[in-house]
This record gives sequence, structure tokens and C-alpha cells, in this order.
Amino acid sequence: MADEIVDLGEYGSAFRDDPHRVYARLRERGPVHRVRLPEPEAHHVTWLVVGYEEARAALADPRLAKDGSRIGVIFLDRELIGTNLLTADPPQHTRLRALVSRAFTVRRVERLRPRVQQITDELLDAMLPLGRADLVDAFAYPLPITVICELLGVPELDRAEFRKLSNETVAPAGAESEHAAFVGLAEFLGELIERKRRAGPSDDLLSDLIRTTADDGDRLSAQELLGMAFLLLVAGHETTVNLITSGVHTLLGHPDRLAELRAEPDLLDGAVEEMLRYEGPVENATFRFAAEPLEIGGTRIGRGDSVTIGLTAAGRDADRFPDPDRFDMRRDDRGHLAFGHGIHYCLGAPLARLEARTAIRTLLDRAPGLAPDGPAGEWLPGTLIRGVRSLPVRW
Repeated sequence: MADEIVDLGEYGSAFRDDPHRVYARLRERGPVHRVRLPEPEAHHVTWLVVGYEEARAALADPRLAKDGSRIGVIFLDRELIGTNLLTADPPQHTRLRALVSRAFTVRRVERLRPRVQQITDELLDAMLPLGRADLVDAFAYPLPITVICELLGVPELDRAEFRKLSNETVAPAGAESEHAAFVGLAEFLGELIERKRRAGPSDDLLSDLIRTTADDGDRLSAQELLGMAFLLLVAGHETTVNLITSGVHTLLGHPDRLAELRAEPDLLDGAVEEMLRYEGPVENATFRFAAEPLEIGGTRIGRGDSVTIGLTAAGRDADRFPDPDRFDMRRDDRGHLAFGHGIHYCLGAPLARLEARTAIRTLLDRAPGLAPDGPAGEWLPGTLIRGVRSLPVRW
């Protein structure tokens, strides 16, 4: 059984449209499987963890390295962008996180609350008179990209072009377009950092990261700054775009739950946590590599093997979340893995929650007739980000 390779590509579009059924079938056979990823990652064979307890343990296992160079693997993001929190292990990860945490504080995020509300209202002011719109283009994308650009101090950019580059790095259509996207983002971010160095002190997060110095005089190198800017800018909006989109998509697909939330607005926080569990924006954590032989869920993993931890799969494990395919806003979702677990727990989780709660609450308040306006767009390719390209709605 351990030698069998499950080719996820054989499921075709059914896997992209509804991976939950595939993960459930795999979980019935065991918590860990050797799989070949579907297009556009079809070349990659990895161990896939689909059980909740095994996923939680693996996310915190120091024997699973995020830095592939430890076993001779270098991915495009590391090669063209540089080291960031997702590609580093202790002690380097500990050092980077400490430096970034000095600038990206919970207090700083909380100060954004009025501005997040203002941007939300302005977007709805422009959208609602139209009567119908693609929620992604009109609302779910511009909100988090505006917030993260203002937070980092990124000047007004060509958002259509940036969106194309960003999407290609997290949900690539192919190897060539992925490489071009990383090159384009590296050039953009490198120029931005250099302009900020020359401009001198400013109150934005990127300027703070440039100036931040630890007690021992340590600071981020130029390459580390590039890597952190990439992580904060791309991860800082891609996940939230899809959290908002999938959250609204789920509510529209469950009109009884939507009515329940409208009748009891205090359910909102629980609704967002259930959205994260039920259809979270990150389908699988980024690759880890076995720095030494180990065992996960009774399966032997060889040194150098890659391991993919299924966050979506873990969220639908009935042993942890009874009746997992039911969307239940009153469920106790504590412990869900949508933001990860352990030292790599998402640094931006408070900001993502703030934006999603603000966006969904305000949208439901101001659009009482919100309804689907045709089928949602296709699901994004790849197995990293989970979300639809478009969501037509009317009100």
C-alpha cells in the first residue's frame, strides 16, 4: 500500500471542483498517501496527509523542513525572491519571525479596523448601485489588496497586472508563466524596496521592516527583505480574497444558513471560523521535506521525501469535526488548521479575520437581497489556493 502512487490527475476536473470527496475516499483507506499531484503540478510526487490528528502533528514536527535546500531542493520562490517565513527553519525562521513581529504587531492590525471599514464602504458605494457584479472583481479582490498595499506602503499599482502575476505564483497555469510571474514580482519588489531606502523614514510596514533592528543589532538583509515583502504582499491578499469569496459562495449555496446569519448577526465570528474549516482558502500547506526518516500515521517517510499537509482535508475529518460536510455556524471550530499550526502559524491571521468579518457583515447589511447571478467561475488550478475565479451576484 505504501508503494502505491495515487494519481490525483486521473480524477480530472472533478478533483478541482470538489477535492473533498477525493480526500474523504483517501482518508477511509488511511491518513497518509503517496500521490502524484494534478496539473499544473503533475510532475510532483509527494506524501499527502489527509487526517486531522496526523496533519496537526506534522505541521509542528521539526523533522519536516520547510527549507528544501537542506536536501538539495530549490524552488522558484527561493531562487528568485529569497528566503521568507515559509521557506525557513529554525534558527533562521526564529530570527526572521522575531524581526517581522516587531513591525507587524496585533496592535498595528487593530489600528487598521476603521480603515478596513472605510474601504469596505467605499467599494460597496461603487458596487451596489449597479444591481449586479462579479463579487471577486468588485469587492473581494480590491479590499484586501488595498489594505495590504496601504499597510506595506506600496504605491498605487496596476492591479490587473499585479493580480495576474500574483495568481500565477500561487495557482500557476504552467511552468513558463509561473517563472515569468516570479521574475516580474522580484523586479517590482526590488525596485520598491530601493525607493523606500532612498526616501527615508516613513510610517508604513515595509519601511519599518527596512529599519527594524533586534537588540543585538541584527536586521533583515536585502534578500530577506525581498522575500518578506513577497510573502506579506502576495499571501497578505490572496488568502483573504478567497476567504471572502468562498465564504459568500458558501452562504449563497446554503440559503437557510444565510437567513440564520441575517437573523442572528452575532453568529458572524463563528460563521467565519466555519468558512475557514469548511472551504478554507489554503487547500494544502506548502511543501515540507523529511530531513530524516520518520513515520506519520503509521507510514514510513524516507529522508528527502516531500510531504504535503492537507489543511482542507483535515477540516473535513469526521473524527475531529462530526458531520464534516455540513456547514454549521454554531459548530465548535477551535483547533481548525486553516491558518496552520506550530511555528509556521499564519502571521496574518488576525488581519484576515478582521477583513473577512468586516466585509461579510457589511455586505449582508447593505445588500439584503444578495443572491447568485449565475454559476461561479472555475476553481483555481493547483492544490495550494482554494477559490473560484469569479462569483456573479445580484441584490
